[in-house]
Amino acid sequence: MCVAIPGKVIEIYEGESLIDFGKIKKRVNTFFIDNIQVGDYVLIHAGCAIEKVSEEEAIETMDIFKSISEELW
Repeated sequence: MCVAIPGKVIEIYEGESLIDFGKIKKRVNTFFIDNIQVGDYVLIHAGCAIEKVSEEEAIETMDIFKSISEELW
């Protein structure tokens, strides 16, 4: 099973972006995402952005991950 985590673009570099995952901020490869802009939400898998998603979809997915982690720990 593969899992992609949503995050918000907060800085853009050449081929990479700084992504905000909430408590964690990480530089990831965004080379393959067209017209990426600060404020966009993207899905990250294995250190690479794989697609843009809407803010609504990103927040809904983050809420699901949060509820799962609360149940596990």
